[in-house]
Formats: sequence, C-alpha cells, structure tokens
Amino acid sequence: FNFKIKNHVDLSEDLDLVDFQASAESAGSGFYYLKGDLALLNQALIRFAMDKMIKKGYDYIEPPLMLNEKSIFASMDKAAIQDSVYSISGEDLHLIGTAEQPLLALHARQTIPEWKLPKKYFSYSMCFRKEVGSHGINEKGLWRTHQFNKVEQFIFCKPEDSKKLYDELLKNSEEILQDLKLPYRVLEICTGDLADWKFRSADIDVYRPTTKEYGEIMSLSNCTDYQARRLGIKTIDKKGNKRVLHTLNNTAMATSRIMVAILENYQQKDGSIKIPDALSPYMDGRKIISKKAK
Repeated sequence: FNFKIKNHVDLSEDLDLVDFQASAESAGSGFYYLKGDLALLNQALIRFAMDKMIKKGYDYIEPPLMLNEKSIFASMDKAAIQDSVYSISGEDLHLIGTAEQPLLALHARQTIPEWKLPKKYFSYSMCFRKEVGSHGINEKGLWRTHQFNKVEQFIFCKPEDSKKLYDELLKNSEEILQDLKLPYRVLEICTGDLADWKFRSADIDVYRPTTKEYGEIMSLSNCTDYQARRLGIKTIDKKGNKRVLHTLNNTAMATSRIMVAILENYQQKDGSIKIPDALSPYMDGRKIISKKAK
C-alpha cells in the first residue's frame, strides 16, 4: 500500500456497511448487522464456495441447526466444546457450532457398503458459539463473533483412503483462497498440539495487513475413526467384514473472516473496496464497493 490503511471496522463503518452499535444494544457484543453491499458480498461468498464444491462433485446437504447432546458432542471431547455450545433451556437441543457436527450425525449407527465410499458432502449453515475463555469476545468487528456463516466440507471414507483425501480437502480450500487472490499460509499442527480426536490437522491462515499477522480462517482435520466410533458408523465389504470408517473435515468458507481479509487487503486509497474478480459475477458484475451519495 502507498497510503495509510484502515482496519475492517473503520472501512465498513465509513462505507455504512455495518452497524455494530445497534447489534450491541439489541443482542450484545459479538453480533452484527450487515448492510447493503457487505451483506450482498456475504451472500456472494457463500454462493461462490457452494459452486466451487458442486463442481468438485461434493453433495450439498442443508443440516439441522440444533442437535441433541449425543450427536453434538460426538465430534470431539465434550469438555473441549461444552463452553462454546449454546443449549436450549429445558430441552435436549444445542445450537451447532459448525456443520461438521450435523454432517457427522447424518450417518449415525449406519453401516455403509464400501462401494458407496467415499461420501463427500458440503453444507452451508449459520454457526453459533459462546466463545468464552481467555481470548474473550470483546474485540469490535467481524473477526470473532457469536454467530457466523460457514460452508463446511466433510468426508466419510475407507480407512486406507483418509490420508489422500486429507490432501484433497486442503487443495479445495487453497484453491478458494487462490481464486480470491488473498495471501495465506498453511500451518501444519505439530503432534504435541494435536487434540486427542485428530490424527493430522492444519490451519489455513490469511494475512491481515492491518495487524501484520496471519489469522486462522480454515481448519482441516483427519479424525480417522474417533468420531465414527462414537456414533457407531461402519463400512462393510463384499465379504461381510465390517470396519469403523474414517472421517475428515475442513472449512471451505467462513464468510465473516474472509470479509475481514477482503476489506483490509482490497481497500483502495479513497476508502472504497475492490471486489475480487472471482466474486464480481455474484455481485451483478460490479468491481467496486464505494460510499453511496446521499
């Protein structure tokens, strides 16, 4: 940049694209009102990611946004996520924190013939998280919020195929960021930092020029048989032999953080935002988000 850059909050407020004050008063911190072109950009990102996954042959699933306790905690150790899950008072229902949870539960207690594997799914959903803990949620903006839109990838496969499908899921996400021309890195998680339910994992981080740091926007995991074993999901071969199958997941698109990256990386000297070329067709061919004349 050859000019003084702004963060995504200042950019979006200057362009009248968000209202954090109204959301803070009506819902509290960690929420937002998206307005006008930024709301349309959010929808463009969702549709762009969906079209990308459809072209790759993944089946689209619209999942329930609430699950019972057994289903929602099957994806990982209960203690690891119980502080993040919103529960419905007086009912055995919990708001999902990611579509990974209902996609995993889709085949609970089923035995899938090997010839039907791998099953490659993707979902769009709103996600809900308390985000309690040491990091809190007091930062104003779209980077860390209680609700967000996400397109998620999920695969059920034979155990011998999970390592190569891990590479496929990573390639899918990298292609999305390359199409959007956003600077990113892939951070392999070392063994000592891996959660108990993960065999291999990586974070895909996007660069923010305002902080001069990388921030996680996608999370890839090969959970081998951990998740499937907890929900009794197996595969069976032609001889009748049964095995617990493997599951993998990866973010395709978390729109709020991608929007932060677009606002900050694509800002122009006059305060307008260039629309990434890949998203222009989803924005009626427009190239720029600028302040509307009053």
